Amino acid sequence: MYATRVTRRVQAPATAVYRALVDPEALAVWRVPAGMTARVHAFDAREGGAFRISLTYGDPAGAGKSGGHTDTYRGRFVRLVPGVQVVEAFAFETDDDTLRGTMTMTTTLTETDDGATDVEILHEGIPDGVPRGDNEQGTRMALDHLARLVEERHPPQA
Repeated sequence: MYATRVTRRVQAPATAVYRALVDPEALAVWRVPAGMTARVHAFDAREGGAFRISLTYGDPAGAGKSGGHTDTYRGRFVRLVPGVQVVEAFAFETDDDTLRGTMTMTTTLTETDDGATDVEILHEGIPDGVPRGDNEQGTRMALDHLARLVEERHPPQA
């Protein structure tokens, strides 16, 4: 098991970014790497609330962690601090022992003096079967999607 940390600046206030972290429709748009689509099966955005999400490869050659072309994971919200932090614990639905284990994802929002927000995602407990580079690249892609989504909804003030 290992950990990764990825940070990106988003040109929007932390409250707007936080809303995209706890909105299942927004999540289906941004928290997905390029070449995949997301389906939110369940989503109860409160501390202790559960979620279940599937990411499906568009390329038929993409092998999913949960079988077929899909990565499905389920988990719960451990901590929600509006405008500041979201902590999630989750695990893949898989029969592959190298992909099993509970991961923790902590998303921390820090507003900057110019009204932007630094978004940091810390993944801990990532199973060794998930290549480090794939996790980091997928997280960067997702943060790029998050930035586009939130910045379109909340353009910077001139």
